[in-house]
Amino acid sequence: MIELPDFSPLRATATSLAPTRAALDRLEHVLFVAPRGAETALARLPFGKHLAALLARARKNDDDFAGSHAENARGTGLTVGAFKAARGFPALTWAAKAMRESLRNKPRSLGIVLAGLGEDDETAAAESLLAAAGAAAFTLPTFKSERAPKPLASVRVFGARGPIDLAAARAQTLGNNVARWFTALPPNVLTMAAYRKSIVEIAKARGIAARFFGERDLTKLKAGAFLAVASGNATRDAGILHLRYRPARGSPPSLALVGKGVIFDTGGTNLKPFLDMHMDMQGSAVALGTLLALAELRVPFGVDAWLAITENRLGTGAYKPQDLVTAVNGTTIQVIHTDAEGRMVLADTLALAAREKPGVIIDYATLTGACEVALTGRYSGVFANRSAANALLQQAGAESGERVWPFPMDDDYDELLKSDVADIKQCSAESAGDHILGARFLSRFVPKSIPWVHVDLSAGQHKGGLAHVPTEITGFGVRLTVELLTRTTRGADDLKKRLDT
Repeated sequence: MIELPDFSPLRATATSLAPTRAALDRLEHVLFVAPRGAETALARLPFGKHLAALLARARKNDDDFAGSHAENARGTGLTVGAFKAARGFPALTWAAKAMRESLRNKPRSLGIVLAGLGEDDETAAAESLLAAAGAAAFTLPTFKSERAPKPLASVRVFGARGPIDLAAARAQTLGNNVARWFTALPPNVLTMAAYRKSIVEIAKARGIAARFFGERDLTKLKAGAFLAVASGNATRDAGILHLRYRPARGSPPSLALVGKGVIFDTGGTNLKPFLDMHMDMQGSAVALGTLLALAELRVPFGVDAWLAITENRLGTGAYKPQDLVTAVNGTTIQVIHTDAEGRMVLADTLALAAREKPGVIIDYATLTGACEVALTGRYSGVFANRSAANALLQQAGAESGERVWPFPMDDDYDELLKSDVADIKQCSAESAGDHILGARFLSRFVPKSIPWVHVDLSAGQHKGGLAHVPTEITGFGVRLTVELLTRTTRGADDLKKRLDT
């Protein structure tokens, strides 16, 4: 059993009051946030003349930040930051830099003082800094014998005139940290069985029901696409884990989240040369993190999560190019390339999720390298069976800082997946447009009556971090989905209504 960490260890509080000298003296570091040229607003605060001089120095050096130490017994660290950024990616990127500046000396307590900002900038700065602090305060798994210094433990925001949604900040941080932590675990630690047991433990603690469909169950269900990928595994631990959050007993699922959970991907018979293929399960981790964030927020609609957990290994029983398999919905598939395993396991998982008749389905997967080639690791690609989804997804991406770009889903792409021996080819023998063809393949397993979104996680990894997240593993997708369902729309039922209009 994997020892699970506290996924949201940071204690965050906020007050509309300006800080007193005594309050600041108790903190190890304080970040003062003001607009450029706001020396007067800073001068009225404790250490005011010193702070105004720091802001003037930052402006003179054309920098966003300047730092020093207070003349008190603790030697409290001081950072002054000039804020002028739109909500979303620019504000989160600024906030990540603010955290780097403020946490250089590993403080355990941090104050954030907002001074002289307009209402919109104040909200954007506070939300972005809380997100960045939550990500920075969480430690990804490490197996070094040397102990790492303890991370940031508490943050207090001063001077927020409007309400700060601490619950939303905590929920999104929880979901993102869960997604990043599981994705970072090495494959001999995060085995299929260990992953399933850990998820069930987390779900049980939060009143979320869990049911596991093992290989015997999937054989009875005739889930041949999933089982083909699992056939090369050394152990028979693969399966599909179904999680159910219900705000009221008996309520139907308004939303189904589906995630690719390939614990380790060798590429199968078509062996791949890449490293880091233990991260090929991050789609399932994002689906899990999103479910936990929505449950933490106690959203008033039912949410399912369906996690396809397997490996894609070499072995005497492994599936092969030109195999013919039948998916759970009766669709026959001609296998072309064993490294296109993600769409195989998602095919059956999407079909099973659809049987519960959810209002909307969203799936997450590190599905194709083609999407990263098209967008780099800064955006993720989105695909939908409703054109109305594209604008909503782009809006949610811009506001959340997890930016997405929609790709075409025209029917004529299916000509490239026509098979002479089966209902559909798994993929094309050519690499062009594989991200689009992967989405077209998956659409075959979602009834047209159900609005569906596919997120190809090209931004799941980004060297140096992305937006507010300081690690290469970004946990991309949690903030996007929470934004979509809590701000861009008024929940899953409203999302379905907008997509079906």
